[in-house]
Formats: sequence, structure tokens, C-alpha cells
Amino acid sequence: MIYALLLIWVAVSSSSAQQFYDPSGCSSDTSNQGSRYTCDSAQQPCRTFLVYRANQHFGHQNLLNISALFQVESDELLDLNNIASPLETLKRGREVLVPINCSCSGEYFQASLSYIVSERTSFPEIACGVFEGLLKSLTLLQENPSQGTDVEAGVKLDVPLRCACPGGFARFNGVKYLVTYPILEGDRITPLSMKFSIAPEDLLAANHLEPKSTVYPNTTVLVPLKSDPVINLNVPDSPPPTPGFLPTITVEKTKNTKLRKLYIAGSVVGFFLIVVALLACGFYVKAVKKWKGERLQSFTDRNSVLSCSTARSSPRSGQTGRSSTNSCLSPDLLAGIKFSLYNYGIEDIKRATNDFNEDTNKIGEQVYKGLIDNESVMIKQMRFEDTRQVIDMHSKINHVNIVSLHGVCYGENDFAWSYLIFELPTNGCLRNCLSNQANRLSWRRRTQIAFDVATILHYLHYCIFPSYAHMSVNSRNIYVTSKWRAKLANIGSTLAISASTMNDKVVTVNGLVAPQNPMNEAASVKVDVFAFGVVLLELISGKEAAQGTFLKDSIRFLGGGANEGGCFEQLRSFIDPCLKNEYLIAEALCLAILAKACIEDDPLRRPSMDDILKVLGRMV
Repeated sequence: MIYALLLIWVAVSSSSAQQFYDPSGCSSDTSNQGSRYTCDSAQQPCRTFLVYRANQHFGHQNLLNISALFQVESDELLDLNNIASPLETLKRGREVLVPINCSCSGEYFQASLSYIVSERTSFPEIACGVFEGLLKSLTLLQENPSQGTDVEAGVKLDVPLRCACPGGFARFNGVKYLVTYPILEGDRITPLSMKFSIAPEDLLAANHLEPKSTVYPNTTVLVPLKSDPVINLNVPDSPPPTPGFLPTITVEKTKNTKLRKLYIAGSVVGFFLIVVALLACGFYVKAVKKWKGERLQSFTDRNSVLSCSTARSSPRSGQTGRSSTNSCLSPDLLAGIKFSLYNYGIEDIKRATNDFNEDTNKIGEQVYKGLIDNESVMIKQMRFEDTRQVIDMHSKINHVNIVSLHGVCYGENDFAWSYLIFELPTNGCLRNCLSNQANRLSWRRRTQIAFDVATILHYLHYCIFPSYAHMSVNSRNIYVTSKWRAKLANIGSTLAISASTMNDKVVTVNGLVAPQNPMNEAASVKVDVFAFGVVLLELISGKEAAQGTFLKDSIRFLGGGANEGGCFEQLRSFIDPCLKNEYLIAEALCLAILAKACIEDDPLRRPSMDDILKVLGRMV
């Protein structure tokens, strides 16, 4: 049972524990995620291995030369590779296992060597030729900044080879070594995994690769091994890729001049007919677009007139007030609305909220609850200039896990304030549900709510363009329906912004500071991931995130310092006592470790909503 739980731990934490594969070649002058394998300063050095191929061009055709290059004893290579003599000339391309000492230097793993240049050469020639892509030329240049583009003979270079040590989660999964393997033309995942007798899925997971991913020449992958490495040299190399063209067939030239002229004349006529047909199609499409545009304009004009003429009426209640230009939607605003909205009068809003009664109807800052046509609604007071942004956002989205926008109303005398009318799910906000001791939220409902919130964030991040960061995900902006399904509110507010416009460095989420790099579109959505992790902690513990760093400090035991038994006991003490023993400890461990990954200080170490959804999808 303990082993199964640890496997779940590994699966959930893979997004932060795995190294990344860099698809750019050895000579590339760009540094990507995976160009060097990252580490934490607390990680201990390890003994591991890399694979090197015998290369006569650079004089490394036997184990004596290879051991000198990597500064290891030749006897160690003899035993490891089952070769009789260090002077035996190896077949070109014969793969050799080389033991190395891998340690964490700064934020990267490396096996540190020194190399004396024998003749005038370049950094790409050394990195990609002599060391066969076991490091990028850019890394070699950065490690030796005093050298120019060309390197003179006799110069001593520091060489930081790529390597990695298994992290805590990998060790729990039984991984003993991560072997650095340089990719050649024709290498594929399946034959490579067969060489080391491991499952292709393990190889993909260790390098953060998806199924059917492509690996490219002059790059490296990490091979996870649970025992001492042995290469199966009987596995054939992968075949080279199929050519992208079909072989040509020689056709005997015709000697019939008349037939050739006929072919030419037919081709000219055919070309002319094709041009005429294309022009006719173009004119037809243009005419259809013009006709549709005129009909759309006519429809918009009629709707604008109709909406303004009934500005004070509620189509639901049938109550009609006096028409007023101050209380109707402006034509510019209506032109941007692509879906149906009710236009309420201010009297409808006052009646629904008992004239904005703060004792009985106020549920948040400038937010009131009320009844319109016997339906519970949430009425939010906003500045006029912010209203269009919210309406525009709701016109672009269509998702069952978003609180629906029903209608809009403008102020009684001016446009300074307006009111947006939303649905109000029956069970209120998630925070209230977690605090309600009389009707406690079961574990199954909590996991379903987590899945629902992940679903809508995945939709905002991946299914609309441009991708959208909510920036205000918390248990008070998540509402629960009568069927205990979650809906996200506050879409389109001034806090939530397009992912491509963010440039803040620090964001505070429910009392927890979420450090950020200067944000691009990919990094900005990581703020939502951080906030989602905080919501997960609230679902597990029942405690409110407003207690600052308390929740984050409460799961530090998941960092690997505690033994297995102590880890589970601390987890049980962290879980909401209202749940008693009605939860599965394996699922609780999954959610806790997932939450920990989400609130990592480094945004790039947080999982994506796509990764999160895959994990939660197995629990509901």
C-alpha cells in the first residue's frame, strides 16, 4: 500500500521533478528549458553515467583514449563495457558507458572536466564533435568567457557535461541512475528504451516528453535506470527517416511533334479556363459577403432601436417604466454585444435588493444578492467604463462552469455607476460551504469542485484567444450549485486580464506571495496555477487562505524530510477534521502534492492547467 501511494506521489509531482528535453541542437546559440538540467542547492552529488561513441576522427577509438578524455581509470571502463583490452580498436560508433561524478553547481547539474585543446578549433567543434553533444557549445562558451570565437592550441577549457541525479520522488520510485544519452540521426524512443531494457513510458516521463514525441540529432535525453546500466548492443539502430519525395521514373521523349503542340495548346486553353473560373468565384464570394453585411447591419440597427426604446423594462417581469435615455444601453456598447442580455431598470434592482439593504442583502464589496422573478441573482455595482470589459468577455466565452451574466442596468441619473446581474448558485461561495459545520462538504464533492475549477481555468488558458488569466481565483469567487458543481465568478473584471498584457513581478494571492518573473503570455497564467494550489489547500484542510503563509508552512513535510509514517500522520492532521475517515489517504496525498507543486516559488516549476486536469481527471 505504501509503495502504491509513493507511485501516486511521483505521478502528481512529475511536472516539477522531471527534467526537460531541449530539442535545439548542440551548436544552437539559444538557451532553452532543458539546455542544462536544473537542480536544487540542497541536492547531494551522485555517481552516474553517460554514453560516448567510439570516434576515430578525434582519436577516441579505444578505451585508453576515452578514459583519458573523461579522466577515469581505463580498468573501470573495461569491466563496465565487457571489453578485453583498453587498446582494442572499437568499431566506429560503438557505445561506451562512462562513469561520472555529477554535482549541483549553482542551479544546474554538471560533471566538471578539463580539456586541453590540441589544435586551433572552435567551441561547436569541441562541444558537438569531441564531446558528441554532451553539452551545448553555448554552455561551453559561457563557462569559458575569456576565450574568443576560435580556441587556440594549448588552451585549457572547463567542460561542464550534462548530467542529473534522481530527485526525492524519482528515488522513491526506485530510480537509481539518470544516464545521459546523446541522440544521433535515426534514434527513436522505442529502440532506445529497448537498449536499456526499460519501458518507453519511463523514458518519456523522465524527459517531460509526450507520447509520439520526436527527438532530434545532437541533443541528449536522460535514461532512468533502477539498476546498474547495461547496454544491449544487439538492438538494431533505428532506420533513417523516409525521404520526403518519391523516386522519379524516366519517361521516353515522344518524337511526335504534332502531339506535343497539341499538348501545349490544350494546356494554354485549360489554364485560361481555370483563371476565368477563379475570377468568377471571387466575384461571387464578394457579392455574398456584401449581401450578408447589409443584412447584419440592418439587424443590428433594429436591435439597437428596440433595446433603447425599452431601457427601463424587464423582459422577465413584464413591468414597464418610462423610457429614459439615461437608463438605456448606449448604441456603441450594444454594437459589441454578441449575445442576449436583459436590460433592467434601476427600480428592478432596488426592489430586488430591498433598496440595497446592507444588513440582509450585501454579500461582498459592492455585491448584493436579490430575487428577480423568484430567481436568486447576484448584483454587482461597477463603474460605467468597466462594464463593457465584463460584457465583452462574457460574449466571448460559453462554459458551464462560469457564473452566467443575465443582464445589465445603468444608474438612475448618470452613467457613473452601472449594475451587472449574474446568476447566484444555490449553495453560495465555496468558502461558506467549507465553513458550514452543519452541512459539511464531503470528500467526493471537494474533489469534484477541484476538477470543475481546473476545467474552467484550462478553458480560459487554452481554449480562447488570446489566452486569459483570471488573476482572482479564490474560494470566495468560486460558487457551488444545488448539485454541488463549481462555477467561477468575477470573469472580465479589472483584476483579470489578458495573459499577454501582464508585467508585474510579484502577485499576492490570498495572503500568499506568488513571485513572478517579468511576464509573457506563458508565465502569466502561472498566477492562476498558484491561486488554484491555494484553493486545493483550502479544500483539503477546510482552513481559509487568509491565514497568510500558514497553509503553505503546513505542507512542508511533503518536501521529503519526514519518514513515510510521519508523512502520513502529518497529512492526516492537516486534513479537515470534519471529514473524519471518509477520504482515501491516497487521494488526499495526490491533492496535497499537487497543491505543493502549484505554489512553487518559481513559476516555471509550477505545472500547467493541462497537467493538473490530467491528474484530477483520474480522481472524479
